[in-house]
Amino acid sequence: MSTGRFTRRLMLGGVLALAAGMANAACNGTLYLTFDTGNMRHAELIADILAKHKARATFFVANEKTLRGDNALDESWAAYWQARVDEGHAFGSHTWRHGSFRKDQGKLTQYRLMDGKTEQLDRDAICNEVRHPDRRFKELTGRALDPLWRAPGGHTTPLTLKSAQACGYRHVGWAPAGFLGDELPSESYPNALLVDRALKNLKDGDIVMAHLGIWSRKDPFAPMLDELLSGLEARGFCFATLATR
Repeated sequence: MSTGRFTRRLMLGGVLALAAGMANAACNGTLYLTFDTGNMRHAELIADILAKHKARATFFVANEKTLRGDNALDESWAAYWQARVDEGHAFGSHTWRHGSFRKDQGKLTQYRLMDGKTEQLDRDAICNEVRHPDRRFKELTGRALDPLWRAPGGHTTPLTLKSAQACGYRHVGWAPAGFLGDELPSESYPNALLVDRALKNLKDGDIVMAHLGIWSRKDPFAPMLDELLSGLEARGFCFATLATR
């Protein structure tokens, strides 16, 4: 390589490093945006808002029923997930069947499914429940999940945490202020209230949690995400994925 070309590469590297340093210096804090699958009603809208703000998030994926009548990890969603991979987001498991871990009973954990049925899971079954979305996501996108998982509703037990950790997955919840409230009734918790509360209470290092779609809320919160991110940016926050935390 010529001396001139080598010098230009050094200068370019210096400029990029300086730009990265200036970007970091401009942040008064970092927030970790996370989204659970839910019914996927606003999946495209949320992706567009994140792209608008150049914000990277972490998606926790489960094979949940969607508003379209299919499931979030069906082949019909492959293009959506591939696009998010290409954008540089992070991904974790939200379990395969999106059940609720209720309580430990000796070497078993009580697991209540969405249809109300209850199963007793041992350590291997817990691991499979957490790992199944990982295998499926790789089939759809060619990318494995990051070694993260989130229990539906945040409900864990000592056995589920230990079992998932043993098969390579670290559990991630959310900060108290990071619960955006998108599954709360809009009659009691209107969108303006939820946005104001988040802007007031979120602090550096908080993990923020919302959904790609909610069945129960009458006035969806997702369209307010643009306003929320703009307000957080005005406060000096930057956004990062949990893969970097």
